[in-house]
Amino acid sequence: MARLPRYAAPGMPQHVIQRGNNRCAMFARNADFRFFGSCLQAACERYGCQVHAYVFMTNHVHLLMTPSSTNAIANVMQTVGRRYVQRFNSAYRRTGTLWEGRYRATLVESESYLFACHRYIELNPVRAGLVREPSDYSWSSHAANALGARDPIVTPHECYLILGHDPSARQTAYRSFFVTPLDDSTLGAIRDATNQGWALGTKRFREEIAALLDRRTEPATRGRPAHKNDEIRL
Repeated sequence: MARLPRYAAPGMPQHVIQRGNNRCAMFARNADFRFFGSCLQAACERYGCQVHAYVFMTNHVHLLMTPSSTNAIANVMQTVGRRYVQRFNSAYRRTGTLWEGRYRATLVESESYLFACHRYIELNPVRAGLVREPSDYSWSSHAANALGARDPIVTPHECYLILGHDPSARQTAYRSFFVTPLDDSTLGAIRDATNQGWALGTKRFREEIAALLDRRTEPATRGRPAHKNDEIRL
């Protein structure tokens, strides 16, 4: 099956996943996490991407980011990959690719799914059994979004900024999202949309994006075409 083209939608948030090749480790020590973060920050500044949420896991990374131009995310991921993989291979005396093919991404409807994606990303270490609370994991945006820690990678989305009238109020409101876990339906929707390249949002949102970008944003309908007499069957 031919791959769908990547989304070209400046100003709209996207959930991006990059995995290690054959699920191999992308990070071996703390210095690797720090260097990847610095590469990401520099590339985002260079190409005009804002990162709202992230998590660096051992063999994959999740990013929630808004590009300012059509090719911004692609340029960021290519630049980070080139710098990071070269250093990683040199440090661990390995050769070849580190990534599992191209990154995967989906557009995210801000009103319906932005904070669901925040939670999905920052709760990744909890679901993996690495920590009990998202604040216990060092390599994510949770400390910045929920506790106000300084993180040069993170730029708050406008939906985050209207959570409260000051940083403390916004952080309190943000922490409230994590009181209950994501339900299975939302988890499935996020995973399916990102892995398959569909748009993540309401039916209306997906239809609007499909018309705007002239590409499918949800799975094609399966089965034979409907017959005109089918409409009257009960």
